[in-house]
Amino acid sequence: MTTIEQLERDVWPDPGPDDSFLVRRCTELRRKPLAEFTVEDLRIMFGQQIGVPALLPLAVQVLLCDPLAEGDYYPGDLLSNVLRLPDSAWSSRRAERKRLASVLAELVAGPPFSDPDLRPRDPARLLRDAIVRFLNR
Repeated sequence: MTTIEQLERDVWPDPGPDDSFLVRRCTELRRKPLAEFTVEDLRIMFGQQIGVPALLPLAVQVLLCDPLAEGDYYPGDLLSNVLRLPDSAWSSRRAERKRLASVLAELVAGPPFSDPDLRPRDPARLLRDAIVRFLNR
């Protein structure tokens, strides 16, 4: 089964005892077969922008089925990290970006995202704003 390390042909050294949990986890995920990635695994890796070319197609498949797929934090946490990717991450994935944008346009048009009374710091409001920025790029 293929891993990020195999695709990138870049083997990271084992983390040291003083390395953070996040460093240890990301190193572990680079060695995990892509077919075994969970929503939380994807969320972590996109948050660190590690393995993006290999993982973006997997994330898009998840998000097309469930745009608010949830890792360990809140509904939409995977989407939130995907929306933070630079435009260059999508340069070879234009068709997937277009399909995702179509799903997201429908999402922001419906509840709860269409509610104008959302407070400015409400997580749903912050995610809605990130979606709108993505759609306008």
